[in-house]
Amino acid sequence: MVTPTLPRILLLPGWQNSGPQHWQSRWETLYGDLRVEQHDWMHPLRGDWVMRLDEVVQAQDGDVVVVAHSLGCLLVAAWAAQTRLAHSVRGALLVAPGDPQRPELCAVLHSWLPMALPRLPFPSLLLGSHNDPYCSLERARSFADALGARWCDWGHAGHINADSGLGNWPEGRALLTDFLNP
Repeated sequence: MVTPTLPRILLLPGWQNSGPQHWQSRWETLYGDLRVEQHDWMHPLRGDWVMRLDEVVQAQDGDVVVVAHSLGCLLVAAWAAQTRLAHSVRGALLVAPGDPQRPELCAVLHSWLPMALPRLPFPSLLLGSHNDPYCSLERARSFADALGARWCDWGHAGHINADSGLGNWPEGRALLTDFLNP
């Protein structure tokens, strides 16, 4: 069976970046996906992150797919609300969104409030987990509804990160491929 070719995949890690064992880092190594590097991973400012994503999308030759984790999901929403480049996005996989309104996160993620949750102008799929410590399942589901994203309940997978024991996360890659090539 021939695996469908995907457009350039941009990886959007969340707050503090994705470490070497995170599935995003593994995808970068395995598939040559491009990580969107942010100036400051520890003190994320929404305006800076949005501007950086705009620069990277503009620099691509052709359509892109964004694969976001945690705060990266909110970056996609904030970026889509103000960019003129949304037509370049073929689709978005949004995994385990963070919730900057949680008391333990709002101090460091203050520039992300109020949250931008526009209906996305491109197809999207949002995955949430029942036991994600950074966003309740109900809240993740409400994000999917607001963004117009297809919802996917990923079970009890924590924050769907390295601590979840996903390794290379081939199931996630297959889900992305199937989503983009129905």
